[in-house]
Amino acid sequence: MKGNGRNLVLWLLIFAGILFFIQSFRTARVGEQEIAYSQFKQLLRSNSVVEVRMREDLIRGKFRDNEGAVLPFKTIPVNDPNLVADLESSGVEKYAGEAGRSWLNALLVNVLWIGLFFFLWWFIIIRQMQGGGKQAMAFGRSKAKLQSNKKQKVTFADVAGCDEAKEELQEIIEFLKDPAKFQKLGGKIPKGVLLFGSPGTGKTLLAKAVAGEAGVPFFSSSGSDFVEMFVGVGASRVRDLFDQGRKNAPCLLFVDEIDAVGRQRFAGIGGGHDEREQTLNQLLVEMDGFDTKEGVILIAATNRPDVLDPALLRPGRFDRQVSVPMPDLKGREQILRVHSKIIKLGKEVDMTVIARRTPGFVGADLANLVNEAALLAARRNKQQVDMKELEEAIDRVIAGPERKSRMMQEKEKAVIAYHESGHTLVAKMLPNCDPVHKVSIIPRGPALGYTLQLPTEDRFLTSKSEIMNRLCVLLGGRTAEELVFSEVTTGAQDDLSKATQIAHKMVCEYGMSERLGPITYKKKHEETFLGRDIGEGQHYSDQTAQAIDEEVKKIIADSQDKVKKMLTKNRAILENLAKTLIEKEVLNGEEISLIIEGKPLPAPSTKKENNQSKPSEEGGAASSGPVSPAPSPA
Repeated sequence: MKGNGRNLVLWLLIFAGILFFIQSFRTARVGEQEIAYSQFKQLLRSNSVVEVRMREDLIRGKFRDNEGAVLPFKTIPVNDPNLVADLESSGVEKYAGEAGRSWLNALLVNVLWIGLFFFLWWFIIIRQMQGGGKQAMAFGRSKAKLQSNKKQKVTFADVAGCDEAKEELQEIIEFLKDPAKFQKLGGKIPKGVLLFGSPGTGKTLLAKAVAGEAGVPFFSSSGSDFVEMFVGVGASRVRDLFDQGRKNAPCLLFVDEIDAVGRQRFAGIGGGHDEREQTLNQLLVEMDGFDTKEGVILIAATNRPDVLDPALLRPGRFDRQVSVPMPDLKGREQILRVHSKIIKLGKEVDMTVIARRTPGFVGADLANLVNEAALLAARRNKQQVDMKELEEAIDRVIAGPERKSRMMQEKEKAVIAYHESGHTLVAKMLPNCDPVHKVSIIPRGPALGYTLQLPTEDRFLTSKSEIMNRLCVLLGGRTAEELVFSEVTTGAQDDLSKATQIAHKMVCEYGMSERLGPITYKKKHEETFLGRDIGEGQHYSDQTAQAIDEEVKKIIADSQDKVKKMLTKNRAILENLAKTLIEKEVLNGEEISLIIEGKPLPAPSTKKENNQSKPSEEGGAASSGPVSPAPSPA
């Protein structure tokens, strides 16, 4: 916006300058008095004319009025052969003739300056827009950006947590460095590589690392760059992108979020041929057309490989599909060490412990965690980042920042304390539950309180008993409220939503219902296009739908009865846990274990970390249930 405003001011100044020049040229003779030829003759006879300049169509000059002032004049001449004799006899000091004014002079004065102005406007504005990438007159050119080699290169040393993906891409690097090694044996390098995985796992970073390791030009663009309101622009940009790649071969072409243009064709009502499909068709042609010997490799990234067109995924186009998974414990530790290279850490910081406490975190989450810890340390005027800041940053990433200033009424504080104590006690009593790491009634983010469970190891399968235990933990808060206060609040809204989803998936997806058997009743949601959903109803009868609802309700009711019996039996422990939580506001896993075992807590530290909350007039917000960064079993 600043550049556009500066250009506008510049052109206004240029236009004003031209107007000033023309006006000054035209007003050089301002004040000329137009007189009749007869009056001019009278001035001659009275010897008042001082100067005369004559041409065929106009006479200009100066005369002296009665007061002696010299004034300019002009008059239209008539056929007067005695004019020169009259000038001589009247004693005119100076007279001369002028060449007649041609039509070319009039054109130059009145029209040419306008053409000059528009020429300058076209030369500066239009040429600048074409050359600067705005492309006002060249919509079909690709918007891909060539990554400069002057910038710090990204290599595989900057990528961690996805060793298998790096091994898959190592072959691409070797081909770009030494193509003859593969070609002499008749082998063909993949034309395209598709990186897919959850958001934040490092797909774009992997593509940059491949270009950095190979030392070749790297053209970066996104799928949305090819889609415009003008018909044919997307296909033209695809052609231009591959033309740039051929001119700079060997090179890498990277298209982020390719699902913007690579979705399945013929998916709308009527199967219209829209601009996106035309762009996809051109992409298919280009990928199938350019020769592998040219050294041009297309790398694309997406979070939704299931919606891509099958023609895009066939061998010969995206020959290799590389999954970029969520990092495991070892991968998280490696990622933390990569992102903490530029952070000054304390000597007691143990990244292994932080990695163990962050299951389910992807690379972007871990980078945000390290950055949040550095910001917290800077806010506290520390010279280094300690474990305290890293652990608090974990809570900030999971549940949001603390809201210590939010005032609460004592009754609401007690309800939240019993709610979170119910979650905590059920999680401690049930076997095979994730250990409780922390419970807090300090508002954090949108939650009024939270119970944090952290698994001891990464798990990829979840048993039915573990899912049922998770249901019980979710219902523990609401059941504790009902048991102690004989009524329920809105604080369990999120817990009930999660419990209902888990129970529904147990019945409809996991086949864990004895009544309905091992059958999947889930409707496919991969095709999210209206054209393919028309006419597709549910794939089961109304009687089955009623049975599903009854079974979901039964699973939740049985879990609630189990939790109610458990909390009633351990009512004393629940009371003690809730009262201690009201007093301290935050309890860690060791303190929770001591309370359940009936042992006294250690003496509090001299420095109180948590401010005591104050009475509040606010209410009605839902408190959080058990918070776990691990992937949900449902």
